[in-house]
Amino acid sequence: MKLPFTRFTTISLIGLLLLGCQTEKKNVEYVKYVNPLIGTAPFTSESTLKHSVGTENNSQVVPCVTVPFGMTNWTPQTKDGETKCQSPYYYTDSIIQGFRGSHWLSGSCVQEYGSMTIMPISGALKCLPNLRGSSFSHDKEMASPYLYQVRLDDYDIDVEMTATKRSGLFKFTFEKEGEAHIVVNPNSDEGRGFIKILPETNEIVGYNPVHRIYQGWGEEAGFSGYFVVRFQKDIETYGVYQGNKINEGDRQVADLENLGAYVSFLVHENEEVLASVGTSFTSIEQARKNLDAETSELDFDLAKTELQTTWENLLSKVEVEGEVEDDKVKFYTALYHSSLQPRTFNDVDGSYVSFGGGNELMNSGDRDYYVDFSMWDTYRASLPLFNFLMPKVSADMMNSLFLKAEQGGWLPIFPCWNSYTSAMIGDHSIAAIADAYSKGVIDISDKQYAYLLQNAFKSPDTFEEYKEGKGRRGLKSYLKYGYIPLEDEVKESYHDEEQVSRTLEYSFDDFSLSQVATKRGDVKNAEILKKRAQNYRNVYSAADSCVRGRYIDGTFTKEFDKFIRMPYITEGTPYQYTWYVPHDIAGLMDLMGGQDGFTANLDRFHAKGQYWHGNEPGHQIPFLYNYSGEPWKTQALVSQIMETEYITGPGGLSGNDDAGQMSAWYAFAAMGFYPVCPSVPEYVISGPHFDHIKIHLENGKMLEINADGASTGGNYIQSLKVNGVETDQNFLNHFDMMKGGVLDFEMGNIPNKEWGASKESRPYSETK
Repeated sequence: MKLPFTRFTTISLIGLLLLGCQTEKKNVEYVKYVNPLIGTAPFTSESTLKHSVGTENNSQVVPCVTVPFGMTNWTPQTKDGETKCQSPYYYTDSIIQGFRGSHWLSGSCVQEYGSMTIMPISGALKCLPNLRGSSFSHDKEMASPYLYQVRLDDYDIDVEMTATKRSGLFKFTFEKEGEAHIVVNPNSDEGRGFIKILPETNEIVGYNPVHRIYQGWGEEAGFSGYFVVRFQKDIETYGVYQGNKINEGDRQVADLENLGAYVSFLVHENEEVLASVGTSFTSIEQARKNLDAETSELDFDLAKTELQTTWENLLSKVEVEGEVEDDKVKFYTALYHSSLQPRTFNDVDGSYVSFGGGNELMNSGDRDYYVDFSMWDTYRASLPLFNFLMPKVSADMMNSLFLKAEQGGWLPIFPCWNSYTSAMIGDHSIAAIADAYSKGVIDISDKQYAYLLQNAFKSPDTFEEYKEGKGRRGLKSYLKYGYIPLEDEVKESYHDEEQVSRTLEYSFDDFSLSQVATKRGDVKNAEILKKRAQNYRNVYSAADSCVRGRYIDGTFTKEFDKFIRMPYITEGTPYQYTWYVPHDIAGLMDLMGGQDGFTANLDRFHAKGQYWHGNEPGHQIPFLYNYSGEPWKTQALVSQIMETEYITGPGGLSGNDDAGQMSAWYAFAAMGFYPVCPSVPEYVISGPHFDHIKIHLENGKMLEINADGASTGGNYIQSLKVNGVETDQNFLNHFDMMKGGVLDFEMGNIPNKEWGASKESRPYSETK
């Protein structure tokens, strides 16, 4: 008898509890496989060149030295300022201008905020970033999660930097004796900011006010990035600058363009000058408290060692064994990139400024408060990865979303820089919370549930609130017509129009909320939301086997080409968005004429080169053959994507990483399963890509995955045993996995077209 993983149940499997975390971790260093330079240059795959626009061909990551989810990330800077869609570092640049305390949303096309930069110089003083920069060679550059090193060739200075959660530590080694300087500046593009030298304490302090984009472009966000730079060498001379004007002996300057400060020393040959930088979003005093709390008992080497250990503890949650070393580099680098955001916002004592304006000082107590949720992206795989590997951290992240709702009145759509935005479409805070709730990571109070319902059923009372980014865009039209018609251009958002994509994403969000309602016993709202989850049908054109823009009168627009971008689709083509029905693939199959029609259409989609891995809306597409009886095609497709869309060079990611979503996709795929439908506690199987995997779960259990030959081309599943019992279900249940156990995959070079093909073997769909 075959005993599959069960759907939505937690019944025991033979020996499951006995097979917990009994095997000790091997003494292997996993952090050595992480290469933070992967993704810092453009990618040139066929799909990227065909479909990407602007910076979409660059993953937009930087080589961060940071604690996982740290407040401030430390990166070399090759581009100054805080320009939208401009990363602080690009591998193709040849000049380093300094070393930045960054709040860049990793892998994004938004803007840097509240950042500062520190730069050592020898010889003549030069202050402005475009004047003080030094040439460098990648041959003399080393990047890891816990240490960055580089040689500044123009100054004969060796730089090392490491970090704590809220602070950065620097070691500047001046090869030549003589005059040495360290320049510090806030990176304001608004002609704002403040900096002051305190020679009596060997400190430079300052702040960089944060400004909004998307809503209230250029308006202050209500807080700043504060910093305290402390030197372990007595300051000899100092001054401030504004533009090209240097004022030696002056101690402070504020609210002018291109401002900063410098301190100067006489150094001996090969002398090390140590500096540490504390940061905060609350005040200069809090930045100093953070610095004292995190670094007062640390020297540079100890800080480096502790950060290395921190990353090792995270990465070793998943131990992989295989024959191809590059695959380990890709996997552990993916885990690193996935663990950079959301970022910690509170100080060591729990202090943080309130959400949506910073008008109050709040305290998070013994839990961290997180910001910068790239929610259009990370609800798909990144946040589910945290639910799987680090549920306690995930619970704090979900709590942070509810705190934002309490402080601002509405659950945010795409919360960044601790503010409301409507940067992207959908209402995926609901999906993220629903996923954590469905998997038992969090509970939801009545008050919190009310915020979820409010987003789904109501719009703000005032236009100003709506314009600010509160509530779903176009909700009134969506509720009235069952789709957002083309007449509603959805002007109060960063992305205008995109009505079809919004309809599809709201349908999924409604499904996710229906899962919450069902679990809470709210039968009435569960039924309403389940019905609304079918609204994707209202923008599907059977004549085109594709979604298409639709008017109020029900007619479809004549402006249609399924193969090119359309204004009613978000960052893609109608054909690419057609497959965005993660909760009801069986229903979509019915619209396409059944299993055969669905599979033929999906085959045509891939044959036409329409799949674009470099953008998130299609990330579930490779797994859809599991729903139509041909999971072997999913196995082949996922293997191909892992091989061609991820490489170990600087141009190693095929699109914006978007706070780790692109990387989280790889992490799941390498382990052999993927959360196609967050809020359903299932993972669709695609097959492991390592011979042996040990997953150390947070509850102390261990999930062991054996797949001999998977790392050397055996990418097709021949059979699967769960704790010794054969199954052909092509999905895994979350709760059963959390009990630990052993999955034994038999892999091969030729597809087994029978395994996982029956209707009884398929993952969840709302339509039975």
